[in-house]
Amino acid sequence: MRPFLIAPLLALGLTTFHASARDTNEVVTADRQDPAVSAAVRQAQAGLTEFLALAAKPPANTRDFKVQVMAEDSNGIETFWITPFRALEQGFIGTVANEPRVVKSVTWGQQLRFTREQITDWGYLKNGRQVGSFTICALFKNMPAEQVEYYRSQHGFDC
Repeated sequence: MRPFLIAPLLALGLTTFHASARDTNEVVTADRQDPAVSAAVRQAQAGLTEFLALAAKPPANTRDFKVQVMAEDSNGIETFWITPFRALEQGFIGTVANEPRVVKSVTWGQQLRFTREQITDWGYLKNGRQVGSFTICALFKNMPAEQVEYYRSQHGFDC
């Protein structure tokens, strides 16, 4: 089984840049076959159509729409949070919101074209609370309680 990197958690709180002793660009390595991560990806994909419609016409009290996209090159597989993003005639384009650690063909801040099939997660803020970000919630199960509490309190997670 080939491990891959889940995008750094920083991208989940793009508008929250509080000074902290924590590394805000933390990276989590996960196994693609991890049942919790696989279930989270399936959950995200099941709600993707509704999410994309919402992102196209954001209601009041929502912001920071983002998608997590899987990319692969000869160095490995990695997911990236992309925000902002928009639909094209075929696929999507958006800004890579975290620093690549494995995939060298992608750079932070790059405009990345991607397909719907590459989307592994999505999220946004509604009334200051996270909606979506299913893979991050799945990863909380294996993180230290202090780390999970930090992300709940600083980034609005309720999972």
